[in-house]
Amino acid sequence: MDTLELSLGCCNYDRTKAIFDGRVRIEGCSLISLALEPEEIFHRAFRGQEFDICEMSLSSHTLNVARGTEKYVAIPAFLSRAFRHSGIYVRADSGIRTPADLKGKKVGIPEYQITANVWIRGMLLDEYGVRPEDIRWRRGGLEQPGRRERSPITLPEGIEVEQIPDDTTLSRQLESGELDAVFGAKAPSCFLSGSGNVVRMFADYRKAEQDYFAKTRIFPTMHVVGVRKSLVEKHPWLPVSVYKGFIEAKKVATEELKQVGHLAVTLPWSVAELEATQKLMGQDYWSYGLADNRHVLETFTRYHHEQGISPRRVEADELFYGPALELAKN
Repeated sequence: MDTLELSLGCCNYDRTKAIFDGRVRIEGCSLISLALEPEEIFHRAFRGQEFDICEMSLSSHTLNVARGTEKYVAIPAFLSRAFRHSGIYVRADSGIRTPADLKGKKVGIPEYQITANVWIRGMLLDEYGVRPEDIRWRRGGLEQPGRRERSPITLPEGIEVEQIPDDTTLSRQLESGELDAVFGAKAPSCFLSGSGNVVRMFADYRKAEQDYFAKTRIFPTMHVVGVRKSLVEKHPWLPVSVYKGFIEAKKVATEELKQVGHLAVTLPWSVAELEATQKLMGQDYWSYGLADNRHVLETFTRYHHEQGISPRRVEADELFYGPALELAKN
């Protein structure tokens, strides 16, 4: 039987590793797999649809679905998930001690529309009453000058977003005091340097994130898997095969985490950490599929529309390729 030779652009996580090393195969396909950082994948997929299968930003995909411009269909394999209380970095001398203190402050963002910042703004509004219009937004590259929005967006009146000069970065401006805070998926280098001038707003972010999950049952979704739409039109079986492969790869990763005799990751108490996480969040805490994540995705699409990024509220079911939502059961 002939197989499709397809390209895969994806980060080499523990939960995708079995696809990269061949322990898990995608039925009907042979893969040319490229292990890349998400930012590069998103840029190349958005600009030129360079990959047949790829990791995708949930925010960009939601925007494309709302506009009817999507070039990829998505499957509900959430390759990246992360709580985002840890993604708020503030100057130690800014007077920002609580979320309410962010009001009126200049806050740097790599892009207004990135998934991490959609979650942070939504969480700040729902949990602390801080609205997007309460903050003065400054956009630019975190470590490299000149970054702008991946896709043009029109924001509601009252939202102040200004581009920082192209000869500087968010990290430099936070270090110098030109910015009071930076929100994002990555830590700025001025924080990582350990100078003490920049700190996390939530110092005990782990407890804040655990409390947030206990209250909301939300483990934020960041990235999904996309399959080129033109390929799906020719091979409608392909998204389900891809989805099954990613499900199996996650199972392999989870089993490895359980191995106490030979630890899968370079942490001495990784098995104890797994047990503690499952006690708090459930056995399948990193769940794939729509059914177990509907409340998470509906919260995200609400945020996305409320913040003015998508022109309409996208329903959770619209985000994914229909046949992948109802896999056969044994």
